[in-house]
Amino acid sequence: MTPAQTAATYDKIAKHWDNPDFDRSNGIAQHHRALGFVSTFGSALDVGCGSSGRIESLLLQQGFSVEAIDLSSEMLRRAKLHNPSVTFHHADICQWTLPRTYDFISAWDSIWHVPLDAQLGVVRKLCAGLSVGGVLILTSGGVYVPDEVVGSCFGHPLYHAAPGIPALLSAIQDTGCLCRHLEFDAGPNDKHVYLIAQRA
Repeated sequence: MTPAQTAATYDKIAKHWDNPDFDRSNGIAQHHRALGFVSTFGSALDVGCGSSGRIESLLLQQGFSVEAIDLSSEMLRRAKLHNPSVTFHHADICQWTLPRTYDFISAWDSIWHVPLDAQLGVVRKLCAGLSVGGVLILTSGGVYVPDEVVGSCFGHPLYHAAPGIPALLSAIQDTGCLCRHLEFDAGPNDKHVYLIAQRA
């Protein structure tokens, strides 16, 4: 699937993350861990922000000036309703040029939708977009070799890919950042992994 096709799928299912039944605590404890490494609470970016607004709300509560990006117009429409003070960008992270460096970047459950051959480039871009001491939190598939699949989400096709943990760690190191934390956080049978990186 192309990024545009993935965005079209999310346009159709955006309401799932923007309803009272969605667990808005999803990912928040992991973000608090990442925020523990932050020393400057200036600018923050949420990549693939989705529709719930929960991560932007957390970052605003921490005192950040927040920007967010998503390729799904419906995800963005809903996210804006939750946090109208956030600066939102309707763009493809593969093509988008970061307008500044950030003290904190979140890419929670988002860049695994980027085409496999572009993912490490996006990781390097986000690492390069950190200010000195800046922190990045991202999720990936907990695999050790590259893998990609098109599955089904609420009856619609959805693409996921992962370059593998060794490749992710190498990409982070290549940009002068350090891996501060890596965890399989969803149980022994789930391949959901998150990483925290920091610019030295």
